Amino acid sequence: MTSFIIGAHTNRKTPTEWKDDTDHDCSFCRIIAGELPSTRVYEDDKVIAILDILPLRHGHTLVIPKAHYSRVSELPPEYASAVGLAVTKVAHGLTKALGNTALNVVCNQEYAQAVPHVHYHIIPAPSFDSSAGAGAGVLGTVKEKEEKKDGTIPLTRGEMHQREFESREELDEDEGKNLAVRIRASL
Repeated sequence: MTSFIIGAHTNRKTPTEWKDDTDHDCSFCRIIAGELPSTRVYEDDKVIAILDILPLRHGHTLVIPKAHYSRVSELPPEYASAVGLAVTKVAHGLTKALGNTALNVVCNQEYAQAVPHVHYHIIPAPSFDSSAGAGAGVLGTVKEKEEKKDGTIPLTRGEMHQREFESREELDEDEGKNLAVRIRASL
């Protein structure tokens, strides 16, 4: 989650399902088991990487250990190292597939974590010189940038985050499959 959403989690009570570390009805465990669909870009015996179904930007990928652990602080060393290797490998493939070496890599623990299963987000950084829409830069269109040069007040950080959030669209299945092929080819 982006920082403007994090504030909404201040003083949030720990959800009941986090009290013990069983998989309950964990959506990631169900994806790993093949019970829910996903677009996998990487997999080994300890880790999977899938495209986010509601990507912040084009190429937003999740790296997930196959064993269910809610907190990264409790992830056993063999899974922590496997996830670290997968993050590096997937980040490399993603940068090659998209032609953009700028990335954000994020892992939340309880605070701002939407799914109680350890996962890392690899999010391509915005491109500030592209057109608006999903995958576009936070500043939006070239016209908006020209307006900024013309003396209007630039967007605040919060406004940029809000625009970024509002530009999110569900992952198109065919587009996701195409991107996954390109990422896998670059691993």
